[in-house]
Amino acid sequence: MKKVLITGITGYIGGTIAKKLLDKGYEVTGWVRNDSHLQKLESLGIKTIVGNIHNEDHIKTAVAGVDAVIHNADSADDAYAVDNFIKALEGSRKTFIFTSGSAIFGGKENGKRSDFVYTEDFPVMPRLEMASRVLINNYVLQSAQKDIRSIVIVPTMVYGEGLGIKKESIQIPALVNYSRQTGSGIYFGEGENIWSNVHIEDLADLYILALEKAKGGSLYYAENGFSSLKNIAETISKKYNLEPAISVSVQDAVDHFGPAGGYFGFASNSRCNADKARTELKWKPMYNSIENFI
Repeated sequence: MKKVLITGITGYIGGTIAKKLLDKGYEVTGWVRNDSHLQKLESLGIKTIVGNIHNEDHIKTAVAGVDAVIHNADSADDAYAVDNFIKALEGSRKTFIFTSGSAIFGGKENGKRSDFVYTEDFPVMPRLEMASRVLINNYVLQSAQKDIRSIVIVPTMVYGEGLGIKKESIQIPALVNYSRQTGSGIYFGEGENIWSNVHIEDLADLYILALEKAKGGSLYYAENGFSSLKNIAETISKKYNLEPAISVSVQDAVDHFGPAGGYFGFASNSRCNADKARTELKWKPMYNSIENFI
């Protein structure tokens, strides 16, 4: 199993996984929507396919020439693309690794703290706003019954410098930019809500271990530490020489980042435990302090 197709190859997670796979001698093909990054990707040793993930014929052609697919491109919410890949891979016994997101744990707590920590054994009963993500996760896992080695990985708040074209994550840079505009580190409501987090290189290592070792129908949470949003805001104030961190309303978060970002990305709790990956896959993450990388 040496030929891997990655969607979202120009993104933060996909690009980092690609670099790690290349370093291990894998042949990597990147799925891109247009040719704007072809030259850069090919200079890195990445083969490319230009196509539409909503075109079934494009997908059938792409998966025919690889052993595994790692799907990152807008994947957590795009049921149509997921179904297209499942159809194309059915009966192939090839590997399909799907990237979800830990906002599924969010309870819309509006900045209040929750100490509950999810494990893969605990059934996730998401709020309405995140229900489709859990349905997609389950659909991918159930595709193991169709002779697909399907795996779901649920990253938490990802930080650190990416190894591909995109160097920055989403949440921390967004908070930094908003805080610099405001002049103070920003948190929402009480800011006591907690997110588990994981360094981008540790996360990419988990994908490779899952590719090489995981059983079909497996789901893994990815974390190696946690922090409250207030603590992150205070760290931003310190690192960027801003005024002391301040609270703004959750409505401000919604107005600035949209409903999903405001309520779930920055004002909900998202806590989980990744001991399953450590035990089954022998995953050994090295980084455990998001504050050091702000």
